[in-house]
Amino acid sequence: MTETKVTAAVNLAAVLASRAPAKINLTLHIEGRRPDGYHELQSLVAFAGAGDYLSFTPAEYFDLTLEGPTAFEAGDGGDNLVARVERALRAEKPGLISGAFHLVKRLPVAAGIGGGSSDAAAALRLLARANGLAADDPAIYAAARQTGADIPVCIDPRAKMMGGVGERLGSPIALPPLFAVLINPRVPVETRAVFQKLGLRPGESLGYGPHPAIASGMDFESLLRALKKGRNDMEDAACVLAPVVGHVLAVLSGARGCRLARMSGSGATCFALFESCRQAGAAAKAISRGHPDWWVKATLLR
Repeated sequence: MTETKVTAAVNLAAVLASRAPAKINLTLHIEGRRPDGYHELQSLVAFAGAGDYLSFTPAEYFDLTLEGPTAFEAGDGGDNLVARVERALRAEKPGLISGAFHLVKRLPVAAGIGGGSSDAAAALRLLARANGLAADDPAIYAAARQTGADIPVCIDPRAKMMGGVGERLGSPIALPPLFAVLINPRVPVETRAVFQKLGLRPGESLGYGPHPAIASGMDFESLLRALKKGRNDMEDAACVLAPVVGHVLAVLSGARGCRLARMSGSGATCFALFESCRQAGAAAKAISRGHPDWWVKATLLR
């Protein structure tokens, strides 16, 4: 896919690369729907060891190629978020050095774990490095906001609170090691459909209560108590649209050593937290044997 000739001089020998980790919503409170139709949220976001991989070679033309088990679902056309965010940053920074991106796509698509958003954020990090831009350059975040609500939180993939429609970001939070199992039943769930099923009218709020306080340096048990006071307000609606989500949550909840099971984002990916790497690994192996058609990953969240 060739879109744009780059007139700036580039170092054709330079190859840059970045991981694009899965984004996990440990909590997701929908605080209400604004008069303009957008939903206000508050979410504790963490990032997984599992993810995609993006490499970049500065070149005269922008290009994007894909490989990997979920590359076909992601698509390599101009609507791919990597292509869209490159165009957005180029509009913010005329003369931007661009080039050829190669995406190894491993994460499931339309899965509630921000795979496409994390890919786009990785593209912004690589473009910033190639162009000598600071990681917090306003143009980077402007391009992110224009392209997708979940992209800004993925630019610096460390745990943090996210608010508003994704534009309000807290400082990085030091979490204790969170050993997790991620499951996607390979059923896509459209975020728009989940919001519609949620049924909030403009100006209406759920009124389910405030988000629990989260602080850096909490130990595992303290964090777990806080997380259990939280929730994912999209979970019930997603279970109606895709009943398999409820089945996944039941399987995770029943796994030996599971301390918390919850859906991430708008689904269908769900996660469970465990006290040890061994427990998470054993649960992932057992679930994979029983459900070979599911995407199952044991990972560490940070």
